[in-house]
Amino acid sequence: MASLPGVGRRTALRLVLHLLRQSDAEVEAFAGAFTRLKKEVVYCRECHNISDTEVCPICGSARRDHSTICVVENVQDVMSIENTGQYTGVYHVLGGIISPMEGIGPKDIEIDSLIERVAKGGIDEIILALPTTMEGDTTNFYIYRRLQNHGLTTNDERPTTGLKISQIARGVAVGNQLEYTDEITLGRSIVNRTEFKG
Repeated sequence: MASLPGVGRRTALRLVLHLLRQSDAEVEAFAGAFTRLKKEVVYCRECHNISDTEVCPICGSARRDHSTICVVENVQDVMSIENTGQYTGVYHVLGGIISPMEGIGPKDIEIDSLIERVAKGGIDEIILALPTTMEGDTTNFYIYRRLQNHGLTTNDERPTTGLKISQIARGVAVGNQLEYTDEITLGRSIVNRTEFKG
């Protein structure tokens, strides 16, 4: 269990000791929960968030603004932004960011499906809410260029199609992951987002 992300040897040992004190039925129920998780939880076909249905509750909600897409690195970022209560649009989960040092290129994450969503029409704004790291900035720039090259030509840095490309305000410290940013700072970063200028 120490090989699980975020679970160190001491935490794994505590879990093992806890399970050893439980009845066989409780341990079987615990194991069954993991089996059900693997079988029943899927990625949303629209945004790649996790869900127990083909389309996640956010994408399926008529109350959300489907003309605004917030692009995030992972599912934890969706949860962090949702906790702020400041955002009412929908999401697009990339499943990572471009990182040549780790061998992660544009084809390894969900950029093509984002471009396809924009190409279908009805999108007014793309909010880039990726980590404030070199890899995050590289991914932001790559997405910006792909949107330009997909017929979203620019004039004075502004897409002529009316698509607005913005990024969260830099209230998030450089190098920070969104999931570790406090909700007030993250909420203000969403509200005070700025136009992305590649």
